[in-house]
Amino acid sequence: MDLTTQYMGLKLKNPLVAAASPLSHHLDNYKRMEDAGIAAVVNGSIFEEQIALEAFNVHEFSLQGTDSFAESLTFTPEQSTYTFGPEEYLEHIRAAKSAVDIPVIASLNGHTVGGWTDYAKQIQEAGADALELNIYFIATDMDKTGSEVENTYVEILKAVKSIVTIPVAVKIGPYFSSMAHMAKRLEEAGADALVLFNRFYQPDIDLENLEVVPNLLLSTSYEMRLPLRWIAILYGKLQISLAATSGIHCAQDALKMLMAGADATMLCSVLFDEGIEYAAVILKQMQEWMEREGYESVRQMKGSMSQKSCENPQVFERANYMRVLKSFHAG
Repeated sequence: MDLTTQYMGLKLKNPLVAAASPLSHHLDNYKRMEDAGIAAVVNGSIFEEQIALEAFNVHEFSLQGTDSFAESLTFTPEQSTYTFGPEEYLEHIRAAKSAVDIPVIASLNGHTVGGWTDYAKQIQEAGADALELNIYFIATDMDKTGSEVENTYVEILKAVKSIVTIPVAVKIGPYFSSMAHMAKRLEEAGADALVLFNRFYQPDIDLENLEVVPNLLLSTSYEMRLPLRWIAILYGKLQISLAATSGIHCAQDALKMLMAGADATMLCSVLFDEGIEYAAVILKQMQEWMEREGYESVRQMKGSMSQKSCENPQVFERANYMRVLKSFHAG
């Protein structure tokens, strides 16, 4: 059985990819992932703010005058909150490449066009096989239009593509007024893959201490429905690779994503819940299902249930919404 897949020009031994997460901060985990059958690892993100702090020595400058403005003490993140500095991150990429034979994909997390994009070239020189742009941007400026927000994504991508020759994926959220058009724009701007979708972690309020606090919840399989829909819609309309992330917890989840049209399926929360070695269970169950159903390769299966191939393409659009509401009966 042929489980290989092509993801933005990289030949992977199977579609299971470890998504960017703190698991990659520990070098030993790379070998554990490879041994469990994972075909590629996305390294945890290096943040725009980290690079800016080092490049412009913002850290010391930001403390000046904080006796007058107490809130500024926490406006710029402390350097100690970061796992790696820019130089350490590059060394981590080099060490990971030496430790495993599977592709190592670096991740840049940012939201503006600036000098930090130059760091992409250093990531390439460190040996990364590809780069994932994790663009995390909450549009809160009331004077900024939707078009301007979209242009920010395109400009960041173009800036990075002008510097590197390795493949570049763009990890985005679903919150665009025209998701299909945005996907097309990113393809035209040079993206080699789209990763659907980024999870925007929402803050919470601590009622005891009256503080706004971060709140991270691991995903569930239910969350895969949104990327499943959009991958099924985009499959065949774009020439670039599509990767599914968020909510992939079992073999059935991964198989559904592949049938929708994904080239790669990214695992994260399940590796925390069940352990890294659980990837081998997912892979084994995928093979068993494919054998029972008569599939000889991932390529044969990919996109077979996409909107392009589906007998009733409208199930991915408004018709399915109406059908669900009409079929639901309150108890």
